[in-house]
Amino acid sequence: MAAHDRKRSEIMAAKTRAELLAFLDQLALEATTIDHPPLYTVAQSQALRGTIDGGHTKNLFLKDKKGSYFLVTVEEDATVDLKSIHRTIGASGRVSFGSAEALMRLLGVEPGSVTVFGLINDVDNQVTLVLDAGLMRHELVNCHPLTNDATTQIAKEDLLRFLDAIGHEPAILNVAGQ
Repeated sequence: MAAHDRKRSEIMAAKTRAELLAFLDQLALEATTIDHPPLYTVAQSQALRGTIDGGHTKNLFLKDKKGSYFLVTVEEDATVDLKSIHRTIGASGRVSFGSAEALMRLLGVEPGSVTVFGLINDVDNQVTLVLDAGLMRHELVNCHPLTNDATTQIAKEDLLRFLDAIGHEPAILNVAGQ
C-alpha cells in the first residue's frame, strides 16, 4: 500500500509530552504538570492524594465486537460494570480491553499511561470518548500527559476546549456504578 493511501494516524508519529503541553499552551489553556515516579495503577497514584487536588482519572480503552474503540474516562475509584457498559456507551455487544498494539497505534501511549490526552494522536477519530458525569462534577481534572511519570491538572472547561480543538466531542454519560 502506498504511503499516501494509508490513514494519517499510521504515518504520523505520536505526539510527545512536550508537544502536548505546547499545544495546550498554544490554545491558551491553563494546565499544571507535576512530575512524579511512574505510576502504573490507580492504587499507586492514590499515594499522591493531598498534593494534587481535583478529580483523578481511571481510563478504560475498550473494543466492541465490531472493532470500534472507546476510551472511557471515570473517577479513579469508580466501579464500572464491563458486562453492561456496552449498553450505556453505544457499543455493539459486549466490550473487551483493546490491545496494547491498538492503544499505541490509536492513542500513542503504552498501557499504564492511558489518558484522555492521548486523543491528540487519534487524528482519524477512530476512538469514541466517554467521560463519566461523576468525573465532570470536578472543577479540576487530572490526567497523564501521555506518560505515566507526571500528572497534568486542567480545568474541566479547558479539557473540553482541548477536546473540541482536536475534533473529539465527548459523550458525558453516567457509566460508573451502573
